[in-house]
Amino acid sequence: MSPLAINAAEFAARDFDYIIVGGGTAGLAVAARLSEDSDLIVGIIEAGPAALDDDAINTPGRYLQTLGTRYDWQFETVPQTGLKGRAVPWPRGKVLGGSSALNLMTWNRGNRQDYDVWKELGNKGWGWDDLLPFFKKSEGLHLPNTKTQSANREYYDRQAIGISGPVQASYSKQYAATHQLCYDTLLSLGVKENKAHQAGSNVGVWTNLSSVDPESNTRSYAAPAYYVPNSSRQNLFVLTEALVNEIILSQEKDDLVAIGVRFTRDGTEFVASASREVVLSAGSIQSPQLLELSGVGNPEILSEAGIQAKLANRNVGENLQDHLMTVSVFEVDSSLAIANTGAPACPTCYLPVSDVTTQAVFETLSSKIKDRDAVSPLKRNVFQSRFEANAGLGQFEYIFELGNWSSFFRPESADGKMYASILQILQYPFSEGSIHIRPSSKSAVDGPKSAILSKPLIDPKYYAGSYGQLDLEIMTHCIRFTDKLCSTKPLSDVICGRAYPPPSTTSDDELREWVVHNTTTDWHPVGTCAMGGDGGINTGVVDHRLRVYGVKRLRVVDASIMPLQISAHLQATVYAIAEKGAHMILEDRLERRI
Repeated sequence: MSPLAINAAEFAARDFDYIIVGGGTAGLAVAARLSEDSDLIVGIIEAGPAALDDDAINTPGRYLQTLGTRYDWQFETVPQTGLKGRAVPWPRGKVLGGSSALNLMTWNRGNRQDYDVWKELGNKGWGWDDLLPFFKKSEGLHLPNTKTQSANREYYDRQAIGISGPVQASYSKQYAATHQLCYDTLLSLGVKENKAHQAGSNVGVWTNLSSVDPESNTRSYAAPAYYVPNSSRQNLFVLTEALVNEIILSQEKDDLVAIGVRFTRDGTEFVASASREVVLSAGSIQSPQLLELSGVGNPEILSEAGIQAKLANRNVGENLQDHLMTVSVFEVDSSLAIANTGAPACPTCYLPVSDVTTQAVFETLSSKIKDRDAVSPLKRNVFQSRFEANAGLGQFEYIFELGNWSSFFRPESADGKMYASILQILQYPFSEGSIHIRPSSKSAVDGPKSAILSKPLIDPKYYAGSYGQLDLEIMTHCIRFTDKLCSTKPLSDVICGRAYPPPSTTSDDELREWVVHNTTTDWHPVGTCAMGGDGGINTGVVDHRLRVYGVKRLRVVDASIMPLQISAHLQATVYAIAEKGAHMILEDRLERRI
């Protein structure tokens, strides 16, 4: 029987060792590693369909075309007070492979300090040196040849990369002329070239990598990387288009134990049992949602949703952190041609705030950070140290690409003009929000058991409160560097002028207002089921082995376990988390429940 051909009744009848909730970026990686042991029976439940042959996903150049389709959960934030009441779309993958099937394929890692601070918070085994083997294990980097390496600045540190992992990563085969112009301009502005951007520091300018298989010129995402090569395994079963409603928790003497899941397919409810563990890999939005629907969370929130509290933990769904993004658009020489690169192929630049603002502005921002007192002393120290002028961290990311990448700037289609965009992305937000289930009166008509069908309340609190206002100030000042970049040779030779923000937007107040109306997400939510470290259940949801506090045989393995945001796009880190999570599960290898 083909694993994808299994029906819901057959799936529910299986005697699983492990059930993984979510066949996305992390879930499929965990399943592939667990099922390497033929004695372990592994089941995956994915809400979306399998789309292994869909060109809209597989063709790198068709990124963004799947947003708003059946492959997208089409989440949206609650109206954001910091954005003048505007709600922000939050795309998330609802397909086998999850968001790795929808994203823009950027392949990079954070800084050594980003992960070391997780360890410093008390999460043993989560520093850079601990994670590096798992980064390498997931990665199959196609090394550039000497000629293209020099011409396109395609550099790497051989000791830091993986070349035999399942996720294929590569440099582009083709670049637009603006790639070199932008790269050289950054160098002329004193930005350092980073020839080892995967080795623990991404600060400086470098040519981006993408999760693309250069041999087939297809997107390399979790489904073809981790599932397809292992789909013939007799101990691996995948059920698609099935919705998990609840993790079944049983009170056994003094212990709360995860024993299986309740799920729905085609309107019929089923129960599937796991004899060893349930692994929750539903992502930063739905992992906390499912914990709450299962009775784990803030008792007040659960009560309002009509859910009986089985374990009180007020941290579930809290600590939400996301990367905020704005896009500046410039008119460029109309003779420039957009290269047929597939995935975005461009220079990427991470810089400290101190490098892109005046000393006076930086000192003012720093003084406001030192006054922050709404977090634990240890976290406050982290925030302050990240912002030091000599921290060596990229607090801001700049990406230059031909084309109009702004969803807010809509020029006349017949104006005959060519545009280029610079994406400006805040890496270490001070804003912290939450994701929670809705009160039952606002949930689906059948009450709490149907609440999984009701999208959760997503509130990242963009620019809200005094600390959110600090994010707004940083964004406002840092996007001015974009104007400096585009007015410096050689890039300025092909720049006709700024189109968006409008040229008339010049003062700090005008630019700040523009930022409020043009900020969106960069798709990188983390932290809603965070590792608690030394604070345990008082500060987190899972321990350093990703076990849910207070519940036996239940783990969370996805981006939600990250206690603090990193300076990087997330997918490579999520794969590393999944690889490490699977490794720990196999190390522990709990005995089967009797």
